[in-house]
Amino acid sequence: MTSAPLLSGQTPLAVRMRPVSLDEVAGQQHLLRAGSPIVALADPDAASPGAVSIILWGPPGTGKTTLAQAIARSSGRRFVELSAITAGVKDVREVMQEAITQRDLYGQTTILFLDEIHRFTKAQQDALLPGVENGWVILIAATTENPSFSVISPLLSRSLLLTLQPLTDDDIALLVDRAVSDARGLGGTVEIEDAARAALVRLASGDGRRALTGLEAAAAVAVSHADGGDESVPAITADDVAQAVDRALLRYDRQGDEHYDVISAFIKSIRGSDPDAALHYLARMIEAGEDPRFIARRLVISASEDIGLADPQGLVIATAAADAVAFIGMPEGRIPLAEATIYLATTAKSNAAYAGINAAIADVRAGSFGRVPPHLRDAHYPGAKRLGHGKGYRYPHDNEHGIVPQQYLPDELDGKRYYTPKSLGAERDTSARLERIRRILDDH
Repeated sequence: MTSAPLLSGQTPLAVRMRPVSLDEVAGQQHLLRAGSPIVALADPDAASPGAVSIILWGPPGTGKTTLAQAIARSSGRRFVELSAITAGVKDVREVMQEAITQRDLYGQTTILFLDEIHRFTKAQQDALLPGVENGWVILIAATTENPSFSVISPLLSRSLLLTLQPLTDDDIALLVDRAVSDARGLGGTVEIEDAARAALVRLASGDGRRALTGLEAAAAVAVSHADGGDESVPAITADDVAQAVDRALLRYDRQGDEHYDVISAFIKSIRGSDPDAALHYLARMIEAGEDPRFIARRLVISASEDIGLADPQGLVIATAAADAVAFIGMPEGRIPLAEATIYLATTAKSNAAYAGINAAIADVRAGSFGRVPPHLRDAHYPGAKRLGHGKGYRYPHDNEHGIVPQQYLPDELDGKRYYTPKSLGAERDTSARLERIRRILDDH
């Protein structure tokens, strides 16, 4: 049994498995349709080759470097890679000068791939402008930060901004299986059990590099456990994955029962005002690789359904957490998610708004709606006033209290109550004010 692909000192598996063409790229199909800027840039036979600079924005491990290298290999263009962590203005200018030389002497176009462009200062980004504007290089820049805040406007206006999405579970599984069998990867020296593949997919959380790094470590564990005299191919198990990544493997299927059970327990813990239990279930979802946007959406729903007008600030905080997660990504996104979770769990609760809209919708669906009272109808279009529209309408701002006795519901529903505030949190004050308002309104 050979284990050559697992020898120490080799190029990491994630690097060895980078696609040599766009056809091998997993995911990002929204950017790889026929005629797209990336496809045109990679086509060496295109009648009008793409030559526009692009900025690739997306989470780690979604294929930004992979796309850049696949474009260069497919197009046959000269490829130069710089990292904003180590490169400076001097390095950029040297690349520009060499690109001009290659173009003038050999007619060769240079692709400059700049990783983590958000780490460049404004002055360093300014140094890129002449090369981009004059076509000395085709810039492909990669960033995990929002380019609107991290890339200077002149560079943004001269480039196409393309957004990469986290890889799907199917994309990650494809990468894992390809790496197991491909000669560039593990070359069939190991097999992988379904449970181990599923574990790697969960742990990856949409990050292809993380999946392949975990696979490589798990393969080494599987080989070390194999009997030296056994000629059979060792199989990577879920236990091998757990040992390799030094993390307990949660039983969690984002499409299965555990997904629904945990999110249900999470929301019910918030509703029940138990922040400790809510944080536990939040941690389980994060560690299992649940989509943080899904968690954020459920927090917004909880703030509307369970907290409601007992604390209107709950919806503001939940929405801010959702925006923060979209802006900063994970793992830092766990912090605003935790803040919102604790706030919602510990604040006052009311489902009065939720119950109110449900009751109103139920009446409408049952046919209980009636006609809009004439005095509330639109009186602006020609002939409306002759039909009595707007006649008798009382303008609330003409009253010193801003409220006048007047019927607003249709006759069939006059006096109907949909909203019944609770005596909790901010709704305590709302309840007292609404009681006074209704006494005035009912005197019509």
